[in-house]
Amino acid sequence: MAVRREFKVGEHVVYPLQGVGIIKDITEREIRGKKTTVYIIYIDISDMTVIIPVGKAEEAGIRGLCTPSKAKKVLESISSNYEPLNVDWKARYQMNVELVREGSLESVSKVVQGLYHRSKIKELPVQERKLYDSAFRLLVDECAFSLHKKPEDIEKEIFISLEN
Repeated sequence: MAVRREFKVGEHVVYPLQGVGIIKDITEREIRGKKTTVYIIYIDISDMTVIIPVGKAEEAGIRGLCTPSKAKKVLESISSNYEPLNVDWKARYQMNVELVREGSLESVSKVVQGLYHRSKIKELPVQERKLYDSAFRLLVDECAFSLHKKPEDIEKEIFISLEN
């Protein structure tokens, strides 16, 4: 059985589909008539505050930032050979949504890589373009925080890797 990870005030966390946030507070709130300990997480990129019960954080996919070595590895792997999926766009879209929802940096980078290369062949449908933009933002956000780099520098690294 895995040990549940508790976060601290001031710690950066990743919230799948939303991005990197910072634990602003850990407090008690009344939820459905019951006192519940919650994380108050501020997500800068969308200027949004979310409140997640501590006991539901793992279920919601909240996790700590990846290590700098993992971020470097993911950025390097994005240039590896790309093999296109031979499915219609709706099936491809659904598969990619599930990968982003999974929340791991590797799965988000697969979506970025796949949709980037797909867009070089044919313009992406609107929904896929939005998914690509969202996945790209999530990838840049976490790598920038993990590697202590500017988002613009991470974007450049990703585009250089994708072109190779």
